[in-house]
Amino acid sequence: MTRPAPDTPIETRWEGRFVTVRQQGDWEYVSRSRGIHAAVILAIDDASDGRHVILVEQYRVPLKRNCLELPAGLVGDDRAGEAAEIAAARELEEETGYRAATWRNVGEFYSSPGMVSESFTLLVATGLTRIGDGGGVDGEDIIVHRVAIRDIADFVAAKRADGCGIDVRVAMLLAGGWLA
Repeated sequence: MTRPAPDTPIETRWEGRFVTVRQQGDWEYVSRSRGIHAAVILAIDDASDGRHVILVEQYRVPLKRNCLELPAGLVGDDRAGEAAEIAAARELEEETGYRAATWRNVGEFYSSPGMVSESFTLLVATGLTRIGDGGGVDGEDIIVHRVAIRDIADFVAAKRADGCGIDVRVAMLLAGGWLA
């Protein structure tokens, strides 16, 4: 497909509560409704038993199976003007049962820019304290995994072999460098 001219109108094909399907020239893409974006959390637990990362697993309707992911959630969903750090702290507690003492904003990223305009802010959470069970809200049924960093490749391989989908953001854990 060719890049549309800047003055090519953007047409809304369908709009729901969370996503909008748009077309500009030959390009069809999905965007978040109401300007919502996401916060993704790389939660690192430096404990006496070694360094671990907190992952979540939950059923994803588009995949028709569970997916292994970093904890994440929407920023500004029903909370106008919400900061990514505030959303990340809330989502980390809801999904995993952990609270972080320290947050570092790594920046804004795009997960599939050829098809989706959505961005996410990646935040690194450290100084973790377990304050609850996690599991999410409203029937999310999130499974929390605390995985030793040295075992991450084997853990991901085992989850994949069990039929679990693997979110692309988990790949950064396999590539290294982010956990230094």
